[in-house]
Amino acid sequence: MTDFAQLPDLASRALGGAVVAANDEFFAAKENLVLPEPPAARAEFGHKGKEYDGWETRRRRSPGHDWAIVRLGVPGVVSGVVIDTTHFTGNYPPRGSVEGAAVEGHPTVDELTKAAWQPLLPLSSLSGNRHNYFPVYSDRRVTHVRLAIHPDGGVARLRVHGRVLPDPRLVDACPLDLAALENGGLVTAVSNEFYGRPQQLIAPGPARSMGEGWETARRRDAGNDWVEVALACEGVVTLAELDTSYFLGNAPATASLTGLGPDGQVALLPRTRLQPDTRHRFVLADGPGVERVRLDVFPDGGMARLRLWGRPTRAGREALGRRWFDALPDVQALEVLGATGLPPERAGRLVGARPLRGELPPEVARLVLGAF
Repeated sequence: MTDFAQLPDLASRALGGAVVAANDEFFAAKENLVLPEPPAARAEFGHKGKEYDGWETRRRRSPGHDWAIVRLGVPGVVSGVVIDTTHFTGNYPPRGSVEGAAVEGHPTVDELTKAAWQPLLPLSSLSGNRHNYFPVYSDRRVTHVRLAIHPDGGVARLRVHGRVLPDPRLVDACPLDLAALENGGLVTAVSNEFYGRPQQLIAPGPARSMGEGWETARRRDAGNDWVEVALACEGVVTLAELDTSYFLGNAPATASLTGLGPDGQVALLPRTRLQPDTRHRFVLADGPGVERVRLDVFPDGGMARLRLWGRPTRAGREALGRRWFDALPDVQALEVLGATGLPPERAGRLVGARPLRGELPPEVARLVLGAF
């Protein structure tokens, strides 16, 4: 396994990803590609033949190749892909490639097929019944990916690992969970993850079972367990939710929150008693902006979700806005600037001058800084 696989799977159905189109899915449905659980072995035969937990096309008798388009659950910059052919042995595609596109709004399938697709993974050899790992070297934000298999065959799962990069125009429009994975939060360190992955703490929606949270092994020394989250951007945390839902005999006894920002460490929530199977909500005193937050649980145990509601600081909002604008593919950047009424020639010069340093032109500053 490579390091990029530790990053969130931007395409996962658990984050809202979906396979919106495929040219063929004769033997197995395209929707299976983005299911979060590992592919299962199936012994059944249906009316169309052996059933597989994946996407499988018919045998191609004409030139060309098969493809599927995936809408990412959360847009971002892709660091690597996994083309998983588990259980596909005599029917896997010998080669595959992945492209990315960034499209404004909520495009139709026809609009997606006409989008400006850019290569993320060149045509590469695949092995059957294996996780095929490929790093991706791109600095552009994408909203969709297109998997091409040459010439045909079956793929169990497509994983698109990367860093979430939210649209700051949406950040400005609603209250912001600074820790949420879908907003760009990321678990950067953890003391123990024996029973449950810490990234699940900041996943969308409520946990549906104890298995969808973070849980440590039983601690037998005098220390305590902890997890650290890098926020979507520097911000002021005003409301914290520590959710122990489904953790009954294994919830932490107490917990605390500590922020780290330009002013050093900030005590957000002092060590506070917790209850099992409870959604705890704590209003926090207004304080300085922080970039990371550490959750300490005493002495050990499990947590279903961590929510850190607040507002970006001016510096945080500008840093997020700059990252977003610099990462837009050229076509989308021109569209975004054009929507502000900027003439095409002026927009083209600004897009070509990225990354923009120092003081921003007024047209870009409105996008980057939002309400600030």
